[in-house]
Amino acid sequence: MLTFITRRIAAGAVLLLVISFLSYVLLSIPDMDVGRQLLGEGASQNVIDAKNAQLGLDRPVLAQYTDWLSHAVRGDFGTSWFSSEDVSQAIANRLPVTVSLMLGVTVVTALVSFLLGAWAGVRRGGAVDRAVQILGVLGYALPGFLVTLILVLIFAVRLNWFPAIGYIPFTESPGGWLSTVTLPVVSLSVASVAGVSQQVRGAVIDVLRQDYVRTLRARGLPPSRIVLKHVLRNASAPALSVLGMQFVGLLGGAVLVEQIFGLPGLGSMTVTYTTRGDIPVIMALVMLTVIGVVLINLLVDIMIGWLNPKARIA
Repeated sequence: MLTFITRRIAAGAVLLLVISFLSYVLLSIPDMDVGRQLLGEGASQNVIDAKNAQLGLDRPVLAQYTDWLSHAVRGDFGTSWFSSEDVSQAIANRLPVTVSLMLGVTVVTALVSFLLGAWAGVRRGGAVDRAVQILGVLGYALPGFLVTLILVLIFAVRLNWFPAIGYIPFTESPGGWLSTVTLPVVSLSVASVAGVSQQVRGAVIDVLRQDYVRTLRARGLPPSRIVLKHVLRNASAPALSVLGMQFVGLLGGAVLVEQIFGLPGLGSMTVTYTTRGDIPVIMALVMLTVIGVVLINLLVDIMIGWLNPKARIA
């Protein structure tokens, strides 16, 4: 298992290095006069050139990247070109919001998907199975923004159960925090539950067809024990892979949800600073996203390797 984890970490480190280089090069291609954007149209060309030189934009891209990387590996992502705010501190201030959404969606998706998918697979053709099939179609067919707007209209505007916008930190009020993240988490969970529950259903049906399951039934083992101890364990690996991919996709969905609900998270931050072309902030967000993806994939690989030792040799 240790060798298995080491290989995954090494692959993640290489991926991080490659993506950081490609991202920096691609961000440097657009012909954006950062100095003019910072100083305004009324600034003279000499002053603008001096500002660009101060930011290091007059140097070759490779030299800029090398300098950025040497600081980034120490956790120093510099300061924002436009707000002069420390990038690491700015991200730390917004990170709890996005982490709250991601963890909430992951927990809801895992619990609901495994419950519905396993039930639908075991009771194939029943009411729950048909409901899961319908949910799968609607979850993929309905746009995410439409689901979000419907939830806001019903539960925030009409029923007034939850706030339509805003965020309350957990440290200030656990109840207030829960009320502000409930609708965003539910809106992000709809598509994820639809996808993962379908995968769990299919995996459970496939496992139930295996010879060893029929043997266990012939030996008189209770159906609940067969499902909980044997079927779900063997059906979990493909479902975990889909859950990991869903988590990665949520990073993009969080941008829309945070904008609609007015949440001060990394999604809204990404939109704001990308439109400005603020490379220090954008690069820090890219690296944070890649690290998150690598860690999630590593966790999924470890769990699959624990469930299925044959996967460790892959």
